[in-house]
Amino acid sequence: MISVTGKRPENFKGDLLVYCAIQHKDKMPLCEEGIKKLVKPAWKSGDFKAKPGETIFLYSDLLGHAAKPACPRILIVGLGERKENIDEVREQLRLAGGTVAGAARKCRARKVLVVLPQMKEILVADKAEAMSEGLVLGNYSFDCYKKEDKDRPSPVRNFYLTGSDSATSLRLGVKRGRTTALAACRARDMANEPGNFWTPEKFAEFGKDLGKKYAIKCRVIEKAAMKKLGMGGILAVNQGSASPPKLVILEYISNTKNPTLMLVGKGLTFDSGGVSLKPAAGMEDMKYDMCGGAAVITAMQAVGQEQPNNVNVIALIPATDNMSGGAAVKPGDIITHFGGKTSEIINTDAEGRLILADALAYGIKKYKPDAVVDLATLTGAVIIGLGHHKTGLLANDDTLAARLLSAGESAGEPLWRLPLGPEYSKQLESKVADIKNTGGRPAGTITAAAYLQEFVGKTPWAHCDIAGTAWGFTEKSYVPKGPSGIATRTLVTLIRNWKPLKK
Repeated sequence: MISVTGKRPENFKGDLLVYCAIQHKDKMPLCEEGIKKLVKPAWKSGDFKAKPGETIFLYSDLLGHAAKPACPRILIVGLGERKENIDEVREQLRLAGGTVAGAARKCRARKVLVVLPQMKEILVADKAEAMSEGLVLGNYSFDCYKKEDKDRPSPVRNFYLTGSDSATSLRLGVKRGRTTALAACRARDMANEPGNFWTPEKFAEFGKDLGKKYAIKCRVIEKAAMKKLGMGGILAVNQGSASPPKLVILEYISNTKNPTLMLVGKGLTFDSGGVSLKPAAGMEDMKYDMCGGAAVITAMQAVGQEQPNNVNVIALIPATDNMSGGAAVKPGDIITHFGGKTSEIINTDAEGRLILADALAYGIKKYKPDAVVDLATLTGAVIIGLGHHKTGLLANDDTLAARLLSAGESAGEPLWRLPLGPEYSKQLESKVADIKNTGGRPAGTITAAAYLQEFVGKTPWAHCDIAGTAWGFTEKSYVPKGPSGIATRTLVTLIRNWKPLKK
């Protein structure tokens, strides 16, 4: 799908040849020497300043000079002004890659060569990685349930990258970018699948497939075992469902002496709200309530492919749907979580924290991780607070929070930290149980995290509420409408750079 080539751009005989240009204030955009004659007229006329997403589309046959490229079409894409911040440079390249992918689809190009720009601000491998991510993510489509339509533009078959940089560094960057982008695309696939197809069983099947392909151990805790273990949260949410729950566990052990990072992802494959039924309008989007689980399990796909030697990674995906069948849990019911803590159910639509609590408590007791990160489309309140632009981050450890913030910026998936404290936990006090599952409307995102905090003890832990970013994320050239595949690349970035929290 994407690879490095040593072929000279002028000799490329594919469908689309792409160059990049950098905005240079009021001066001529910075670009490859060979295309300056093409860019200058557009710049002089005011039609092209190389702003982000600006493009020039040309046909080789109309260039009128003997040295015209062999490729019939040429696209010049603007990157915007030079940036000094490395994360901003990476995002420039991703956005350019997404723009290229979109333009290539429109002209039905199947083979596309991108000439990487010279940029001293960024390492060669990082440059190739970011552009690769943008190309692959921008090339994404989900149409497996549509009838074949010859008039519908199809994705680009092959992208090629070239440049004057080290071929070894280019190949390293492309490999890394391809790995994370394809993992994120797989997370999008999972979310796009309807709830009658992507069930808890599918999470289990995907985990088992990873176990067969890579150095990852997969095991699945079934409903009967959950009862013996006392996982009352997962079982309560599943009570109204016709499909049994699954707790999918993946173990990647690089070295027993390495620190262990545990990931937990909410795998709610459809959320009707249960007895506290959601409004009908928009309920179809509740098939996306498993995006946290999708992010975690696809990050493990990348872990299996890259086999990092710096960290052990454990992943848990508690999976079920939340339905309002005759046996469904009811407001006022009291359940007992793994470990014995009781919870009064105030609202059955606050179900994600129930299944995450069991997974967190069980995983921490069994694996004794050095740090834990959980991801969930947990609250509508986070959308009110942060819109669809940033993921809500809450943590009991400043170092872990800082690392997640950094990983998110690097991946172009920004997070914003919100507070925790005893005043928020007080909202969860129950008169009849140890805790209740909602703290009311005030600070809804924070009290949801405070509920989870009850089950992590002193283990360094961070919670990412992706309800606002898992779909409807900030409009970008490489992010489609619908599921974004958010957090997969952030997690992989976190894992790649992992170091012990405490020296």
